[in-house]
Amino acid sequence: MREPEFTSALDLLRWVGWAQRKAGEDWIRDRELTHEQSFALGYLVQNPGAIQRDIAEITRTSAASVSSLLQGLERRGLVERRTEPGNERSKRVYATPDGAALIAGFEDAMAGIEETLLAPLDRAERETLHALLSKVTAQLPRPSR
Repeated sequence: MREPEFTSALDLLRWVGWAQRKAGEDWIRDRELTHEQSFALGYLVQNPGAIQRDIAEITRTSAASVSSLLQGLERRGLVERRTEPGNERSKRVYATPDGAALIAGFEDAMAGIEETLLAPLDRAERETLHALLSKVTAQLPRPSR
């Protein structure tokens, strides 16, 4: 099998993006989570007491999918749903301490991945790369939540 040829700057950027994504997926898989579960768990750590509709919106999935996703996390003791006092139909979702501990360190892991990817560059080269990528992305539409 032949090595792929990276003939353009965008080919190289895709390769860097792939390496970063792969490392993140490995980190998530090591915790026996799906991408969706890890995303929802991270969201709940940052937004305790969210309602399922919030989670469905942020993950761009249906209420039924979120319900199933949360059931899996509940079975593992990573999240809990609590009924609102006076409103038995409204449930708020919280990451448990075990859930928060499991997902803790993702940002540090991703910073480590960035360091590994950029290791061949000295400080000045990193600054130049950042300036160039900032210039390239300045006119791009920003990702929405």
